[in-house]
Amino acid sequence: MDKNQLIFEIERLKKERNAIILAHNYQIGDVQDIADVVGDSYALAKKAASTDSDVIVFCGVHFMAESAKILNPEKTVLLPVLDAGCPMADMVDKDGLRRLKEQHPDAKVVTYINSSAEVKAESDVICTSSNALKVISQLDAKKIIFAPDRNLGTYIARKLPEKEFILWDGFCLTHMRVKSEEVRKVRELYPEAKLLVHPECSPEVQDLADFLGSTSEIIDYAGKIPEKEIIVGTEEGVLHIMRAKYPEKKFYLLSPGLICPNMKKTRLEDVYEALLHNRNIIEVDQEIRMKSLKALEEMLRLG
Repeated sequence: MDKNQLIFEIERLKKERNAIILAHNYQIGDVQDIADVVGDSYALAKKAASTDSDVIVFCGVHFMAESAKILNPEKTVLLPVLDAGCPMADMVDKDGLRRLKEQHPDAKVVTYINSSAEVKAESDVICTSSNALKVISQLDAKKIIFAPDRNLGTYIARKLPEKEFILWDGFCLTHMRVKSEEVRKVRELYPEAKLLVHPECSPEVQDLADFLGSTSEIIDYAGKIPEKEIIVGTEEGVLHIMRAKYPEKKFYLLSPGLICPNMKKTRLEDVYEALLHNRNIIEVDQEIRMKSLKALEEMLRLG
């Protein structure tokens, strides 16, 4: 089938199955265009928690679809490409987190949504880059175990100096590719441009930014500022919606390394096959689901 036929069939199957398509901002343009909701992890988690659809097709990576299943045990959750994973999520494991909790029994465990259900089950609350500051600032604990992203953790720790942070040594491979030398070179190329950066980048890169925020915050901020040239320091998928929303502005990717190979795996064909054949159903062990659900629901309550 050609692209138009694929889109027609996806729409037909979606109606037939009462399905909703959720897509992360880092997905390819074609996938974003056929999605019912496009957003960052927090926006998609909120939508997954409130949808009345029978089927959720999650165009993202594994932990996102898994979170949708935790929030919607009675619904069918499909991940179009089963091996679309997240290296950062793989950097933290439940046994290591348990040991850290034993070492710091007075700490609250805040886990980034980029994590497995087993790790979420060991956590007090989940957060995303959009709501991490809001969530953690409301916790009564003075000591915070934050996993797995040390860069986001450093960013939040700087904002909340009254709290002590124990940071897991994980990171996003894509955002960590950006080096401060690249920032300086791009600044020289576009001296009038504002630099908007995701806090998954290293602290050295964060320090050179004009604005730090999640993907949705970066998109929104770009529309609020008067500058017509903007350097974007997050995965290149956000450029698709930014160029559509703000055609009068010019956007430049901070680094050619800002491409997540896992986020780019999903194609229209994969979405179609998932809907047609009920392919790649996500399941979560019930005991783990109940524990991780508590942490996710706490995020939705605080965030």
